Amino acid sequence: MPRYSVIIPIYNRPEEIVELLDSLTLQSQKDEIEVIIVEDGSDKPCKDEIECYYKELDLKYIFQENAGPGAARNRGAQEAKGDYLIFFDSDCIIPADYIKIVDSHLPAQDGLDMFGGPDKEHPFFTPIQKAISYSMTSFLTTGGIRGSKEQMDRFYPRSFNMGIKKEVFDDLNGFSDMRFGEDLDLSMRAIEKGHSVGLLYDASVYHKRRTNFKAFFKQVFNSGVARIDLALRHKNTLKPVHFLPSAFTIGYPLLLIIGLFYHSFLYLFFAFPLIIFFDSLFKMKSIKVALLSIVASIVQLTGYGSGFIYAFWKRIIRKKGAFSSFKKTFYE
Repeated sequence: MPRYSVIIPIYNRPEEIVELLDSLTLQSQKDEIEVIIVEDGSDKPCKDEIECYYKELDLKYIFQENAGPGAARNRGAQEAKGDYLIFFDSDCIIPADYIKIVDSHLPAQDGLDMFGGPDKEHPFFTPIQKAISYSMTSFLTTGGIRGSKEQMDRFYPRSFNMGIKKEVFDDLNGFSDMRFGEDLDLSMRAIEKGHSVGLLYDASVYHKRRTNFKAFFKQVFNSGVARIDLALRHKNTLKPVHFLPSAFTIGYPLLLIIGLFYHSFLYLFFAFPLIIFFDSLFKMKSIKVALLSIVASIVQLTGYGSGFIYAFWKRIIRKKGAFSSFKKTFYE
């Protein structure tokens, strides 16, 4: 019996699953995992692409009508045989020592009920992917509120790199019907029920995320919306740091407008991209990536901030129902 059941929801990304499965075949403790792929109603299924991996992995493929990533993960969990469920997104690549690291950390941390790890960029990522990775992991963009040793907020495992005891997952009834933020909802419910939840800092994954800024904007806009939905479901989880992207979304353009009349404000306006550029250059060692990091950081902050503002206005001020735009294009 495998100790770990790796569950991967996928939608119209057959080329991505190949890279992910390739990385799983290189795990130093491959015999301890089973891999369950749940195809969520794809028009471009990956069934042919994964055929060759049945010989190298304990692999199971399930096709279901499109119901969203949370429902796909729940479907995979129903078939799982492992003591722990590990969830990856299809756009991840897993370091060869990932399972070994998880296996060594869990006993030392009293067998955590739920855990997660950070994400980072791979050397072979495109410049845009590296820039997006920078913006999503930098403290300068509030991306550093998750997956780092110095937390700006409590750590909540996310579904691109999340592990949980199967019995705990079943006790929580799995992922909810939230279309966005369903992974944070699960983490919050686990904490509220008294389960032990922690960060395994060394158990990182390479996360490709989106490949263009338009798709990235949609992703972070949805995250901003989800933060309000989560705040309504889970009291006291909305922190001051979550308002910072909204403050940037409103304040940064105002700096430019005011700067047209009071030129000293232009120094503040241009200070942000300069700080981002040099910080990214220091970390990523690439002028091109550093320049793209300016764009990625502005997209990340304004996308999240505008989603947050929209949902705050609609759900808290006007007390309307949940946001549904982008629902059909969640994976895009």
